[in-house]
Amino acid sequence: MRGTLVVGNWKMNGALVANSRLLERLASAWRPTDPRTLAVCVPAPYLAQAQAALRDSRVAWGAQDVSEHAAGAYTGEVSASMVGEFGSRFAIVGHSERRRWHHESDALVGAKARAALAAGLTPIACVGETLDERERGQTKAIVARQIDALIDAVRADVARLVVAYEPVWAIGTGRTATPAQAQDVHAALRAQLGDAGAAEVSILYGGSVKSANAAALFAMPDIDGALVGGASLDADEFLLIGRA
Repeated sequence: MRGTLVVGNWKMNGALVANSRLLERLASAWRPTDPRTLAVCVPAPYLAQAQAALRDSRVAWGAQDVSEHAAGAYTGEVSASMVGEFGSRFAIVGHSERRRWHHESDALVGAKARAALAAGLTPIACVGETLDERERGQTKAIVARQIDALIDAVRADVARLVVAYEPVWAIGTGRTATPAQAQDVHAALRAQLGDAGAAEVSILYGGSVKSANAAALFAMPDIDGALVGGASLDADEFLLIGRA
């Protein structure tokens, strides 16, 4: 069901002492009157720490990836059921860094989303175009293809997804799509999801989101929140984004 959601993606960052300060700040400061669901997706070794720090708070937590396999001889992989054992609510799948550096295909991302759903997790499925693809006018075709693969993979469960539109050219670069640019893509995604019976899926924007630009992004009718990278490592900045 469509709702407002702000998720921090720590990426490969963190240390026990620094994590403790950050998580304690979030747990104590995010109040029942705050407007959105707030969550952090942490590196897998820190899931137990997140669970311990956040279980009595209003802040949710999750993982940055899951295997498409339920179990077996897959050294180094982490299954969705393992992630779920730590009380996780979310799992990011298909982040552009996974697609680029680990050569994850649309089909593999769909399989990971399916595995997350089977374990009771909510997949945050990422889609987005490169700068070259945008300059060639291919943005909507690229994200439509990526969404089609997700729909094919999860079928009747598509309404249980969260989708994050992350233009690859805006991730970690300091460049951000304008609110109008982001809204244009979000509207196309919602129409496509609506054709699959899932118009109420939450669609997040990601790509150098900061407190300075969050309010303008969140004012757009089809932007339901954000997937936040580096800014989520600063508790006070992340809280400002959540409240924007």
